[in-house]
Amino acid sequence: MAIDATETARLTIQGKLDSAKSQAERNRLGQFATPTDLATDLLTCARAMMPQGAPVRFLDPAIGTGSFYSALMRVFLPNEIEDALGFEIDTEVVHKAKQIWQHSPLRIKQGDFTLSLPPLEDSQKANLLICNPPYVRHHHLSQSEKVRLQDMTKLIAKVSLSGLTGLYGYFLCLSTAWMAKNGLAGWLIPSEFMDVNYGRQIKSFLLNRVTLLRIHRFKSEDMQFKEALVSSAVVWFKNTPPPERHTVEFSYGGTLTDPTVLKQVSADDLRDSPKWTQFPKQKGKRQEQIGYRLADLFTVKRGLATGANEFFILSPEQVAKHGIPDEFLTPILPSSRYLPDDEITANERGEPVLDRKLYLLTCNLSEREVKAKHPTLWRYLESCVSAGIHKRYLCKSRSPWYAQENRPPAPILCTYMGRQNNSRGKPFRFILNHSKATAANVFLMLYPTSILQAQLKSKPNLLRDIWTQLNQISIDDLMSEGRVYGGGLHKLEPKELSNVILRELLS
Repeated sequence: MAIDATETARLTIQGKLDSAKSQAERNRLGQFATPTDLATDLLTCARAMMPQGAPVRFLDPAIGTGSFYSALMRVFLPNEIEDALGFEIDTEVVHKAKQIWQHSPLRIKQGDFTLSLPPLEDSQKANLLICNPPYVRHHHLSQSEKVRLQDMTKLIAKVSLSGLTGLYGYFLCLSTAWMAKNGLAGWLIPSEFMDVNYGRQIKSFLLNRVTLLRIHRFKSEDMQFKEALVSSAVVWFKNTPPPERHTVEFSYGGTLTDPTVLKQVSADDLRDSPKWTQFPKQKGKRQEQIGYRLADLFTVKRGLATGANEFFILSPEQVAKHGIPDEFLTPILPSSRYLPDDEITANERGEPVLDRKLYLLTCNLSEREVKAKHPTLWRYLESCVSAGIHKRYLCKSRSPWYAQENRPPAPILCTYMGRQNNSRGKPFRFILNHSKATAANVFLMLYPTSILQAQLKSKPNLLRDIWTQLNQISIDDLMSEGRVYGGGLHKLEPKELSNVILRELLS
């Protein structure tokens, strides 16, 4: 794609701005510039969706150095653009953007879009809004900021967003106050809202407050922002309530203008679906699946979180060095990369037979009892206190701070995060555990329900049969229940794994 001199200069300035900030600072500020090709693809798509002959009043609530405005100037003729406005909160970026666009009609306002007042007249509002909002995670927003943004979205969009919502969710919902009636909006945002619980309110907004036109989801391995491990989607909507029997276009893979898959999905089916990433791979409602939900057979729990693995998970050498008594040690499995096989055998003491042996330190005795009866353990705990371990979030919430969660050994475990393009060709592993080792939170632990326990008493081989069937669950079935992040990183939460269907149970 040929780009003009202004875009070349803008990219040079953008590169310098990016390199001047650390990765941690850019993550905190959510500053990830839109690539030129992607910006052009969005504006090309926007032109096809805009009413023919309508003069463009353009708005970008997070304009940065102007990647979308640059694409606007390439895709639309100058006499087709009536007005262009951008907001940017970063002083240095505003200064550079004004230099880049000083000879253009673009108006750049420095300030927080969410604190700015929209025009009162519909004729002054934008009929084309294109935005890549700041990807600021909820934990980077102060509580007072969250309350302010939640109050505003209730007032303007009539929706109550979860406290776990990132800043992009508030930008999305507040934008309608700046849009003319029937105005078009295209948002480049993380696709996470499509599957997670805190995305339900955003999906309700898209289905009920505006007319959702299209969602395009990029392949997880095709990250649009290399610095942010996030999979992206483009959401298009029109600023008007949806008509009856409305259908939404879902596309996947490729580009906006040339997607790999494109299908229509009814709004009713979207309301019934907790996970929108199943579209357009499946059309309409999920087909009824025959078999056992894993929740019928197992209680799924995440492995334990110590709050300080480097102090609470010890090698045999560390145990010997510090003289930790055996009674306060529990075998614990290493991470999955140290498990060469999917079946873990045990020695006569119930410890896993593995090259990498680890032990979990846990103790329920009071500090007074430990100091009086177990001086070597006390000295080790004192070293933890000196390092500030007892003040960490999880530790200080426990009593005593060095006690651990109760996670008995589980007969079957599942890795909860992984990539499909690894040496095994699948993101998740089911592991049959014959040992007395517990597991950390890099695993999901499957404990048989009372119904399954009763069956296991009369059918001792049933557990192995179930494990065999678990490993035969299709990758698509597992991935459809979970969620995906940038770079093809797949993740399963306990509730999501519980919903997976085991189609056949051997007897």
